[in-house]
Amino acid sequence: MKTKPILTLLALSIVLFLTNCKEKPQEVAEVIVEEVKKVDLINDEFSEAKEEVMKTFGAIGQSILDGDVDKLISFHAYGPKFTEFKKGEPRCGSEANEAHERGVFGSVTEVVKFDANDLKVAVYGDVANMTFHSDFHLKFGEDLVIVNDQITLLFVKTDGGWKLVHEHHSPLNKENI
Repeated sequence: MKTKPILTLLALSIVLFLTNCKEKPQEVAEVIVEEVKKVDLINDEFSEAKEEVMKTFGAIGQSILDGDVDKLISFHAYGPKFTEFKKGEPRCGSEANEAHERGVFGSVTEVVKFDANDLKVAVYGDVANMTFHSDFHLKFGEDLVIVNDQITLLFVKTDGGWKLVHEHHSPLNKENI
């Protein structure tokens, strides 16, 4: 995340000040810029952020298990940039996603199984991509619905924590289940 380079820069600035550094401001600026460049968005793991995203995903799952649709909705960053793809249908936005989430998860009478298989989280600074294969068994009254999808969830770190800004749901081929 951005915290480590900022702390490094702050520490470097304090050390330079305390040791009465005789370097020119340009040289100091070059050292600072070099420290900032060391963040590798592609290869760095961002372990702390990854753990935060996993906790958020766990809380999303718990809200579904608890039947707390308002809590589920609170994990979304609805706005003009929010998008969702599902089952080959045209892309939808915030209003359609919220209506769908409320309609589906507000109608679940029992969560029989809620597994996320082959889960992977990739963090790119303040953006995280989560992919998994769902094995959800949900009851709607007496009807059991099994959802075996490939799911991608895109999170952005906000002042209120990690929020969903995109969802993609595609059916998983039966031979891969």
